[in-house]
Amino acid sequence: MRRFLLQNFLYSLIFLLFVSCKTYQLTDVKPIPNSEKTVENLFFSSNKDYVYKCQMEVYGNDISGILIIKKISDSTHRIVMTTDFGNKMIDFEISENDFKLNYVLPDLDKKMIINFLKNDFQELLRKNYSVNESFQDNLSYIFTSKMGNKIYYLRKNSNNKLLSQIVVTKNKKEKIDFNFEAKTPTFAEKIEIQHKDFKISIKLFQITETE
Repeated sequence: MRRFLLQNFLYSLIFLLFVSCKTYQLTDVKPIPNSEKTVENLFFSSNKDYVYKCQMEVYGNDISGILIIKKISDSTHRIVMTTDFGNKMIDFEISENDFKLNYVLPDLDKKMIINFLKNDFQELLRKNYSVNESFQDNLSYIFTSKMGNKIYYLRKNSNNKLLSQIVVTKNKKEKIDFNFEAKTPTFAEKIEIQHKDFKISIKLFQITETE
């Protein structure tokens, strides 16, 4: 039994390493002129509260509650997650370069969880992307943006021109996918965040609509 479990663990580890080492590449696209110099993520630009039902999975552990994102300055958002009954689980303020933890439930006060939340929401709330290259496929316009050792692939729906996906790559390896379902430029009804080399995902579903 132990040998079987060990073999399964090794096979899973080898598969994980293989997947995480794959180079991210666009397929079935054609290059187009850079008509846009900058792509903006405006989903959290409103001063109104963004309220979502939140489901997180962290290495097989499910965490659910209500997530509130509020813009408190031009560069900073406050994020609060509560239980369905309103008890606070985590409360932090975040900008592109700063992070302030106001409160965290002891069960969630783990460095790994805090770091993932910090990184994921800094990426999610990033507003401006300078365009390096532009492409097109049958459904989307795709823009690349280079920042340090990261390349961001931003997709806009070719019909409504709304942002539908951001793929974050580091050293040419796919790291995080952000997928959006939206009807307006400033509010996404559904957001999915999926890590490619860790068993961590976040799903946000609209509770209250904003403009």
